[in-house]
Amino acid sequence: MKRLAVIILAAGQGTRMRSKLAKVLHPVGGRPMVLYAVELAQALTKGGKGNVAVVTGHQAEKLKEVIAGYDVASVVQTRRLGTGHAVVQAQSVFQNGDEWRKRRFVILSGDTPLLTEATLRDMLAYHDRERATVTVLTAHLDRPAGYGRIVRGREGFIWRIIEDRDATPSERRISEINAGSYIVEGDFLFPALSQVKPSNAQKEYYLPGIVSVAVGQGKRVAAYPAPDRVEALGINTRQELAEAERLMRARIRARLMAEGVTFLAPETSFVDAEVRIGRDSVIHPHTTIEGWTRIGEDCVIRSHSRIAESVLSDQVTILDACVIEGARLEEGTVIGPFARLRPGTVIRRAAKVGNFVEIKKTELGIGAKANHLSYLGDAQIGKRVNVGAGTITCNYDGVNKYQTVIADDVFIGSDVSFVAPVKVGKGAVIGAGSVVTEDVPADALVLGRSRQVIKPEWAKERREKMGKIKH
Repeated sequence: MKRLAVIILAAGQGTRMRSKLAKVLHPVGGRPMVLYAVELAQALTKGGKGNVAVVTGHQAEKLKEVIAGYDVASVVQTRRLGTGHAVVQAQSVFQNGDEWRKRRFVILSGDTPLLTEATLRDMLAYHDRERATVTVLTAHLDRPAGYGRIVRGREGFIWRIIEDRDATPSERRISEINAGSYIVEGDFLFPALSQVKPSNAQKEYYLPGIVSVAVGQGKRVAAYPAPDRVEALGINTRQELAEAERLMRARIRARLMAEGVTFLAPETSFVDAEVRIGRDSVIHPHTTIEGWTRIGEDCVIRSHSRIAESVLSDQVTILDACVIEGARLEEGTVIGPFARLRPGTVIRRAAKVGNFVEIKKTELGIGAKANHLSYLGDAQIGKRVNVGAGTITCNYDGVNKYQTVIADDVFIGSDVSFVAPVKVGKGAVIGAGSVVTEDVPADALVLGRSRQVIKPEWAKERREKMGKIKH
């Protein structure tokens, strides 16, 4: 087999999306849709520089940022004169002598995120069996409007591809459509593109024009019907985006369930494509798991919780209605209900964070507990610390933020405020209602509140006095 190269067409604006964002940058399954084509390309070519070209155009700089972590080349189509013109721009990536002639090109659209590697590999094998010069991925749709129609010849090979806007009423009734993915022999592709003319309603150089060139030269143009027509779904409107999102998320959940994850109500859980979840973890209804989040084995995520860009070790329990962002939770931790963990939070093994507790840029030590109504920010909290209800680390003075450091085995009573920067030594006890403004030695008792004053009969006398006042 000839060495594979992949060209990804991602230059369009996507005017029907009615968006300020380029179409291929819209997320599907929590990531820009163009990345599905990029990763397909890398899988087919097994990576390697000089094997993949992405043709950019509208918002090219944003797109380059998105694909920057991949070993692909990007070229800009400065004048967007159609898909055929876009492919010509990619030729420079493969112009090491006449290397492009020795290649076999897979051409993908950046707006078909549901296309799978298995389908493309089967399509490559079909291309070989048919000894085709060009093979086009097709699909049969109940509503083919908007897509180019496939016109087959007597032997079943493609004779023409007619764009929807150029088709006659009878041609528009054809249900087999061009799905926008191609396999083309390199020694044919670029010479053929030089012969394509803009003889269409838009006066653009359409890539399907190479079909007419191939037929005119007596070469075979094969049609490979997608085994599942949803793989041919191109995204041009918000409605199509929503449908692709639905299908992608169903596919993600199916993969995770096949790997041993339980979803109690799968259709209500939203899990991004890059999320990984370990075996025997249980995901309750109405949960959202985003970004590159990693969840270990035997975890429980209860309803109405959102987890983003976080790492959860094994046997972690997230109770109802928690928000966890950019946090790391060690084995056996319990969070919630109604807790919020913000970026930079580390919860060590077997620690507990309870209801209405907010934690930011803080480490909570092994076996420590913050069970109720607290804010812990910019803090280092040791092992087995008990954080009483209503505890606050006062970390911000209006200009700068400071750290609170609490050593192991400290007991903190309710309604305590630590005015940072402050340190508390090992084994100290902080009395309820204290305001701690100075460092506390190990094993000390701190009572930082005013002494209680009792005035007998004061309340009764006040009522009697107020009763004599006429309104």
